[in-house]
Amino acid sequence: MKRKVFACVLLLVAVISAAYAAEGKKALMVIASQDFRDEELLTPKEILESKGVKVTIASSSLDTATGMLGAKVKPDILIADVNVNDFDAVIFVGGAGAREYFNNPVALKIARDAYKRGKLVGAICIAPRVLSEAGILKGKKATVYSSEAKALKAKGAIYTGRDVEVDGKVVTASGPQAAEQFGKTIVNLLK
Repeated sequence: MKRKVFACVLLLVAVISAAYAAEGKKALMVIASQDFRDEELLTPKEILESKGVKVTIASSSLDTATGMLGAKVKPDILIADVNVNDFDAVIFVGGAGAREYFNNPVALKIARDAYKRGKLVGAICIAPRVLSEAGILKGKKATVYSSEAKALKAKGAIYTGRDVEVDGKVVTASGPQAAEQFGKTIVNLLK
Protein backbone atom coordinates (compact mmCIF):
# COMPACT_ATOMS: atom_id res chain seq x y z
CA MET A 1 0.00 0.00 0.00
CA LYS A 2 2.79 2.43 0.91
CA ARG A 3 4.53 1.69 -2.40
CA LYS A 4 1.35 2.47 -4.35
CA VAL A 5 0.88 5.75 -2.51
CA PHE A 6 4.54 6.62 -3.01
CA ALA A 7 4.31 5.78 -6.72
CA CYS A 8 1.19 7.95 -7.07
CA VAL A 9 2.92 10.86 -5.32
CA LEU A 10 5.95 10.51 -7.61
CA LEU A 11 3.70 10.44 -10.67
CA LEU A 12 1.83 13.52 -9.48
CA VAL A 13 5.12 15.39 -8.87
CA ALA A 14 6.34 14.41 -12.36
CA VAL A 15 3.11 15.64 -13.99
CA ILE A 16 3.18 18.94 -12.10
CA SER A 17 6.88 19.43 -12.86
CA ALA A 18 6.32 18.80 -16.56
CA ALA A 19 3.41 21.24 -16.64
CA TYR A 20 5.53 24.04 -15.19
CA ALA A 21 8.93 23.15 -16.67
CA ALA A 22 8.98 26.33 -18.75
CA GLU A 23 8.15 28.45 -15.67
CA GLY A 24 10.71 31.19 -15.17
CA LYS A 25 12.06 31.09 -18.72
CA LYS A 26 12.28 34.31 -20.74
CA ALA A 27 11.46 34.79 -24.41
CA LEU A 28 12.05 37.74 -26.68
CA MET A 29 9.58 38.22 -29.52
CA VAL A 30 10.72 40.61 -32.26
CA ILE A 31 7.93 42.29 -34.21
CA ALA A 32 7.95 44.72 -37.11
CA SER A 33 7.22 48.33 -36.27
CA GLN A 34 4.11 47.97 -38.50
CA ASP A 35 2.32 45.09 -40.23
CA PHE A 36 3.42 42.18 -38.04
CA ARG A 37 1.05 39.21 -38.36
CA ASP A 38 -1.30 39.39 -35.37
CA GLU A 39 -1.85 35.70 -34.66
CA GLU A 40 1.84 34.88 -35.18
CA LEU A 41 2.59 37.13 -32.21
CA LEU A 42 -0.51 36.75 -30.05
CA THR A 43 -1.05 32.97 -30.23
CA PRO A 44 2.53 31.88 -29.36
CA LYS A 45 2.77 34.68 -26.76
CA GLU A 46 -0.40 33.45 -25.05
CA ILE A 47 0.87 29.84 -25.09
CA LEU A 48 4.26 30.85 -23.69
CA GLU A 49 2.78 33.02 -20.95
CA SER A 50 0.28 30.31 -19.97
CA LYS A 51 3.28 28.08 -19.19
CA GLY A 52 5.03 30.71 -17.09
CA VAL A 53 7.37 32.12 -19.73
CA LYS A 54 7.99 35.87 -19.41
CA VAL A 55 7.65 37.41 -22.87
CA THR A 56 9.34 40.67 -23.87
CA ILE A 57 8.35 42.38 -27.13
CA ALA A 58 11.08 44.16 -29.10
CA SER A 59 10.81 46.28 -32.23
CA SER A 60 12.69 48.94 -34.17
CA SER A 61 10.41 51.57 -32.61
CA LEU A 62 8.76 52.00 -29.22
CA ASP A 63 5.68 53.50 -30.87
CA THR A 64 2.57 51.31 -30.80
CA ALA A 65 2.85 48.75 -33.58
CA THR A 66 -0.21 47.76 -35.57
CA GLY A 67 -0.65 44.23 -36.88
CA MET A 68 -1.92 43.37 -40.35
CA LEU A 69 -5.30 42.49 -38.81
CA GLY A 70 -5.44 45.50 -36.48
CA ALA A 71 -3.88 44.33 -33.19
CA LYS A 72 -2.13 47.13 -31.32
CA VAL A 73 1.03 46.29 -29.37
CA LYS A 74 3.36 48.59 -27.45
CA PRO A 75 6.89 47.13 -27.63
CA ASP A 76 8.80 46.79 -24.35
CA ILE A 77 12.26 47.49 -25.75
CA LEU A 78 14.07 48.56 -28.89
CA ILE A 79 15.95 45.88 -30.82
CA ALA A 80 19.04 48.08 -30.38
CA ASP A 81 18.79 47.54 -26.61
CA VAL A 82 18.40 43.74 -26.70
CA ASN A 83 20.93 41.66 -24.78
CA VAL A 84 20.36 38.06 -25.91
CA ASN A 85 21.93 36.81 -22.67
CA ASP A 86 18.75 37.96 -20.91
CA PHE A 87 16.60 35.44 -22.81
CA ASP A 88 16.21 31.69 -23.22
CA ALA A 89 14.50 32.08 -26.61
CA VAL A 90 14.54 34.68 -29.38
CA ILE A 91 11.57 34.59 -31.76
CA PHE A 92 11.04 36.62 -34.93
CA VAL A 93 7.38 37.22 -35.81
CA GLY A 94 6.26 37.33 -39.43
CA GLY A 95 3.86 39.45 -41.40
CA ALA A 96 4.61 41.77 -44.31
CA GLY A 97 6.45 44.18 -42.02
CA ALA A 98 9.07 41.57 -41.07
CA ARG A 99 10.87 42.50 -44.30
CA GLU A 100 12.32 45.44 -42.38
CA TYR A 101 14.63 42.95 -40.63
CA PHE A 102 15.90 40.97 -43.66
CA ASN A 103 18.94 43.24 -43.98
CA ASN A 104 18.82 45.05 -40.63
CA PRO A 105 22.29 44.63 -39.04
CA VAL A 106 20.88 44.83 -35.50
CA ALA A 107 18.24 42.14 -36.12
CA LEU A 108 20.76 39.89 -37.88
CA LYS A 109 23.19 40.29 -34.98
CA ILE A 110 20.46 39.38 -32.48
CA ALA A 111 19.72 36.20 -34.45
CA ARG A 112 23.42 35.28 -34.79
CA ASP A 113 24.24 36.03 -31.14
CA ALA A 114 21.27 34.02 -29.86
CA TYR A 115 22.24 31.06 -32.04
CA LYS A 116 25.95 31.21 -31.07
CA ARG A 117 25.00 31.30 -27.39
CA GLY A 118 22.85 28.18 -27.70
CA LYS A 119 19.53 29.96 -27.22
CA LEU A 120 16.36 28.66 -28.80
CA VAL A 121 15.87 30.65 -32.00
CA GLY A 122 12.50 30.75 -33.75
CA ALA A 123 10.85 32.47 -36.68
CA ILE A 124 7.45 32.20 -38.33
CA CYS A 125 5.93 33.11 -41.73
CA ILE A 126 8.44 35.20 -43.74
CA ALA A 127 10.63 35.82 -40.66
CA PRO A 128 12.77 32.66 -41.16
CA ARG A 129 14.33 34.77 -43.90
CA VAL A 130 15.93 36.82 -41.09
CA LEU A 131 17.56 33.63 -39.80
CA SER A 132 18.75 32.67 -43.29
CA GLU A 133 20.20 36.14 -43.90
CA ALA A 134 21.98 35.83 -40.54
CA GLY A 135 23.58 32.63 -41.84
CA ILE A 136 22.18 30.29 -39.23
CA LEU A 137 19.97 28.13 -41.49
CA LYS A 138 22.78 26.87 -43.73
CA GLY A 139 22.58 23.08 -43.75
CA LYS A 140 19.53 23.09 -41.43
CA LYS A 141 16.01 21.87 -42.10
CA ALA A 142 13.67 24.86 -42.14
CA THR A 143 10.30 26.03 -43.34
CA VAL A 144 8.94 29.44 -44.28
CA TYR A 145 5.98 31.07 -46.00
CA SER A 146 6.16 29.81 -49.59
CA SER A 147 7.08 33.22 -51.07
CA GLU A 148 10.46 33.05 -49.28
CA ALA A 149 11.32 29.37 -49.89
CA LYS A 150 13.65 30.16 -52.79
CA ALA A 151 15.54 32.74 -50.68
CA LEU A 152 16.05 30.22 -47.86
CA LYS A 153 17.35 27.58 -50.27
CA ALA A 154 19.72 30.15 -51.82
CA LYS A 155 21.28 30.65 -48.37
CA GLY A 156 21.74 26.90 -47.88
CA ALA A 157 18.67 25.93 -45.86
CA ILE A 158 17.06 22.55 -46.44
CA TYR A 159 13.51 23.73 -47.13
CA THR A 160 10.87 21.18 -46.00
CA GLY A 161 7.59 23.03 -46.55
CA ARG A 162 6.19 21.65 -43.29
CA ASP A 163 4.03 23.80 -41.01
CA VAL A 164 6.66 23.68 -38.24
CA GLU A 165 10.23 22.47 -38.51
CA VAL A 166 12.76 21.88 -35.74
CA ASP A 167 16.48 21.42 -36.33
CA GLY A 168 18.45 21.48 -33.12
CA LYS A 169 17.57 24.69 -31.30
CA VAL A 170 16.12 26.36 -34.40
CA VAL A 171 12.32 26.36 -34.88
CA THR A 172 10.71 27.71 -38.03
CA ALA A 173 7.05 27.86 -39.04
CA SER A 174 5.31 28.55 -42.33
CA GLY A 175 2.58 31.03 -41.42
CA PRO A 176 -0.45 31.98 -39.34
CA GLN A 177 -2.07 28.54 -39.62
CA ALA A 178 0.99 27.15 -37.78
CA ALA A 179 1.02 29.73 -34.95
CA GLU A 180 -0.44 27.43 -32.30
CA GLN A 181 1.83 24.49 -33.17
CA PHE A 182 4.79 26.90 -33.30
CA GLY A 183 4.03 28.20 -29.80
CA LYS A 184 3.57 24.71 -28.35
CA THR A 185 6.80 23.52 -29.98
CA ILE A 186 8.73 26.41 -28.45
CA VAL A 187 7.30 25.68 -25.00
CA ASN A 188 8.24 22.00 -25.29
CA LEU A 189 11.79 22.88 -26.32
CA LEU A 190 12.14 25.34 -23.43
CA LYS A 191 11.27 22.64 -20.88
